[in-house]
Amino acid sequence: MKRTYASLLLAIAALAVTVQAQPVKLDPVNPHYYSFHGRPTLLITSAEHYGAVLNADFDYVAYLDALRANGLNYTRIYPGYLFEPVGKFMTGNTLAPRPARLILPWARSDKPGYVLGGNFFDLDRWDEAYFARLKDFLGKADERGVVVEICFFNSEYSDTWAISPLYSGNNVQGEGQCDWPDAQSLMHAGLVRREEDYVRKITQEANAFDNVILEICDEAASIGTGITLAGPWVAHMADVVIATEKQLPKRHLIAQEVEGPYGGAMDFSADPRFDVVVGQYIYGQSNGEAGGELGGMRALDTKYGLDKPVELNETCYYPIWYQADKVADSRVEAWEFIVGGGAGFNQLNGLYTVANPAGKHPDDDRLFAALRHLGEFMANFEFTRMHPDDSFVLEGGAKGIYARMLSEAGRQYALYMHHSERKGGCYEAVPGSYGDSLQLDLPAGKYQAEWVDPASGSIVASRSIAHSGGKYGLSAPRYTIDIALRIKRM
Repeated sequence: MKRTYASLLLAIAALAVTVQAQPVKLDPVNPHYYSFHGRPTLLITSAEHYGAVLNADFDYVAYLDALRANGLNYTRIYPGYLFEPVGKFMTGNTLAPRPARLILPWARSDKPGYVLGGNFFDLDRWDEAYFARLKDFLGKADERGVVVEICFFNSEYSDTWAISPLYSGNNVQGEGQCDWPDAQSLMHAGLVRREEDYVRKITQEANAFDNVILEICDEAASIGTGITLAGPWVAHMADVVIATEKQLPKRHLIAQEVEGPYGGAMDFSADPRFDVVVGQYIYGQSNGEAGGELGGMRALDTKYGLDKPVELNETCYYPIWYQADKVADSRVEAWEFIVGGGAGFNQLNGLYTVANPAGKHPDDDRLFAALRHLGEFMANFEFTRMHPDDSFVLEGGAKGIYARMLSEAGRQYALYMHHSERKGGCYEAVPGSYGDSLQLDLPAGKYQAEWVDPASGSIVASRSIAHSGGKYGLSAPRYTIDIALRIKRM
């Protein structure tokens, strides 16, 4: 009897370990959110420009420690298909390593002449030092509770294709004899085979890790190739991932950015092969045939009904693409997106550099705090039981206000408001002295209402509510840019 009982305990313990040791997956209660390490999870971060692994000068341990210390749990990497020339966009861009410190999946040959110096690449051989660095990065991120989104591809540019190992002038096989827009298409069989090999190898090496989401391609259509050619290519690469993981122990979520017209060749949001809907920038670009990107807010408005997580996984490039109060501009987009039902928010932050891998800067101190307060605000709810609810606020708000709401009717409500103007892919906050009066649709019951300052995380006003049901008037305390409201049944 004792032996049977002990065996049962061991079996239960083994089952618990199995449940715990699963890759990031869709939350079983609400598939708009993630489950990681057995817990409902929102991914919120301000992260470096995707070069943490391929830039050998970058101290990713200091970087990951900074994420953990600031309550951030998410980062993205490009594993080698695309990197940028030194100095592109800004000094210190982590995706633009010094040529001598570039480390990529492909091994070097014995033949000198690579355009950035050193030997050509040999596409028949892998660089084991690179894969040791990749796996060390993934492991150290997992230890710190950080989820890594591996984005295999970004559409090439003329200046990045010229230095890519897959360009014919940079490898001993002479593979990739095409111009940069064609690199994200099925037009060149030899190049496609090399891209398949790359996707298959990264997928294999990352399979053991639970803290991984696999993303196919950023901006596949909106930069060069176009929707008609890029769509089948993206689908093909997703099939490579799926076929590879069928032979491996673990299955990871697959994400893809939506581009172009809804239901078009680059809209995989309803495709069962893809688990995560990706938008970039707040409202993206024009949603036309030319290949505009679907913004994160627009994705919430148009794709939420698909019952998949929605990510805003790239913002404007901080600080160079923001104006005025750059920290406030960044804060309002994060809060609006997550309180609107988003599952993952990644602010692209250029203050992380080789010289400053922890992003130590007064701006980042304020920004990291605002993101941490956002996570704390949401953690105060059972957010997997909540959904976007525009009907919660019946009347109120002022011109120029943006607002998002989540609710579980009769139990818990979240509201976030900010005063801003849209400037391209970013917001520009409009400071003032605001005190909006709202009319809420609140069922009968007793509630506790708390107004929260997103910048500080502090409760600036609170009220106990005993309501007989129907319309309820509530005024916000004075605020300068943004404010959040939390209401919970007592």
